[in-house]
Amino acid sequence: MTVVRDELDLTKSQIGNIIIASVSITVIARLMIGWLVDRIGPRITYTYLLILGSIPVMLIGLSNSYESFLLFRLAIGVIGSSFVITQYHTSVMFAPNCVGTANATSAGWGNMGGGVTQMVMPLIFGLFVSLGYLDAQAWRYAMIVPGIAMIFTGIAYYKWTTDFPEGNISDLSKADLDYKKKKKADGQGAFKAAISDHRVWALFLIYGACFGIELTINNVAAIYYHDFFQLDLKTAGLIAGLFGVMNLFARSVGGMFGDKAGIKWGLKGRVGFLGAVLLVEGLALTLFAQMTVLPLAIGTMILFSLFVQMAEGATFSVVPFVNKKAIGTISGIVGAGGNAGAVFAGFLFKMEGISYGEALTILGISVTAISAVSLLVRFSSEDEKAAKIEMDASLSEKNLQPEYVKS
Repeated sequence: MTVVRDELDLTKSQIGNIIIASVSITVIARLMIGWLVDRIGPRITYTYLLILGSIPVMLIGLSNSYESFLLFRLAIGVIGSSFVITQYHTSVMFAPNCVGTANATSAGWGNMGGGVTQMVMPLIFGLFVSLGYLDAQAWRYAMIVPGIAMIFTGIAYYKWTTDFPEGNISDLSKADLDYKKKKKADGQGAFKAAISDHRVWALFLIYGACFGIELTINNVAAIYYHDFFQLDLKTAGLIAGLFGVMNLFARSVGGMFGDKAGIKWGLKGRVGFLGAVLLVEGLALTLFAQMTVLPLAIGTMILFSLFVQMAEGATFSVVPFVNKKAIGTISGIVGAGGNAGAVFAGFLFKMEGISYGEALTILGISVTAISAVSLLVRFSSEDEKAAKIEMDASLSEKNLQPEYVKS
């Protein structure tokens, strides 16, 4: 982004608009994908999204102005709806005793891609420079590499996954001619119930305060270290990449402890753990914003990264239990909340009168306050009993089958 900024002569306000565009379109895309995946399944949805999404990734190299770069960045933002498909897929594939861990691990490794990208893309850029290309050409050719990777991933997803443990929707429809009708009927009622459930919108806000913040940091971390600490591009990218690489385990830890809290204290245990890690996230972000010494800034950023990603994992250890018939829709709404949070945060970084450090402080205080919203996510005694029965059944099955493998 620092290279693009210099070449296209972008202002701070324009960079802010690009950040907002990259995450705002995903709000709409996630809502639509959540509705779609409930109907046609994750396999076909994911395949089309990855292959079609590779087109703007590769073509953004054609940008020659702020406006054209903004439009391509807007199109690339649609790919962020892939998260909803992943959460739906793991929610229907894994049992209640480990669904939080599964959701968190798959999503965490997806987010880790953001951290790896911060590290790898400057190296790919450097490779093209070493081959004799100018900076203005190198960043454009570098974008072809992730586009090609997406195409191969889309093909692999189509060949090597199924919609459900029992098979694909097309196969199930052949075995049961009324399958699609029953699925559609269940989906219509569940969709209305999902959008009218205040818990869904509370989780929407909570996810905005964790994943929305992570998206924002992914967008500004490299340029923040480059400008504030006067680091070169590669060093700033490597340090910024540490934030995303924490997803290697941090989000999984959040989902795992969410599952453990659910096994011990029921659904209220999952929600209580979510509120606690969100509170610590807010405090850690506020502390990071005050750091002026580079080693301390890196240390507090890693601490903050640990808890922001644990909060994300904890959120989706709760989501699968809100409404079993509308997992896709609810995942879409809550997932959209993450991008909505990033949009609001993006406006802070766009303002000329507010420094990046001040914007981070405001966000830290906001996240701390939003942690109290977890108190609104409550489950009835009937929900608790149903979840306990399902949990006990999955734990019993695991104990009866020594060869049981979570993955």
